[in-house]
Amino acid sequence: MSKDEALHLVFGVFGNATGLFLFLSPVVTFKRIVTKRSTEQFSGIPYVMTLLNCLLSTWYGLPFISKNNFLVSAINGTGAAVESIYVLIFLVFAPKKEKAKILGLLCCILSVFSVVALVSVFAIHDAEKRKNLCGFAATIFSIIMYASPLSVMRMVIKTKSVEYMPFLLSLFVFLCGTSWFIYGLIGKDVFLFVPNGFGCLLGTIQLILYAIYRNTELGENSKIITIQA
Repeated sequence: MSKDEALHLVFGVFGNATGLFLFLSPVVTFKRIVTKRSTEQFSGIPYVMTLLNCLLSTWYGLPFISKNNFLVSAINGTGAAVESIYVLIFLVFAPKKEKAKILGLLCCILSVFSVVALVSVFAIHDAEKRKNLCGFAATIFSIIMYASPLSVMRMVIKTKSVEYMPFLLSLFVFLCGTSWFIYGLIGKDVFLFVPNGFGCLLGTIQLILYAIYRNTELGENSKIITIQA
């Protein structure tokens, strides 16, 4: 095994570890939802979008789509299972209007994944074109997933409070994005280093905001906008 291959493996394993913590970091939030039997001001949209990202990334990492990316499929397959549980819990405890919105979005993302998977298998026979299609789709929705906390960041700046931007979530967004960014650079895979470079940047900004506002209490009269846990 060459030095580059060894580093590729190391960052892939580290990316799996940080990715697992990233997927599990909302457990506290969902424990709160189950305990209070209410989704409160939390939004289910980021979890549905993360589910789509995991499905597309799992598909992209399969050997007949892209080579040497089994670790990508492993962690995103696990993430898809975890996010499915989150979405199910959200659907159980969300208000009727929010439930309908999330259910509609869920049907849309499952349709998107199905179209990409079916087209890549039955309509495209060139290996490089198949990889490009799946990689492009995974990249787009990875960026959307990483961008989903932007509303949280705006609220943090507006209210000067990090109550709804947990530190561990921000930390693992940064660590996970950085790991897969380096993994993609070493493997020369643009479909991995571009979206995860974006994730690394947003994770850094979240940590900076946390450092600035961590000791500030949320005002009683502050309006809470719909955000990700």
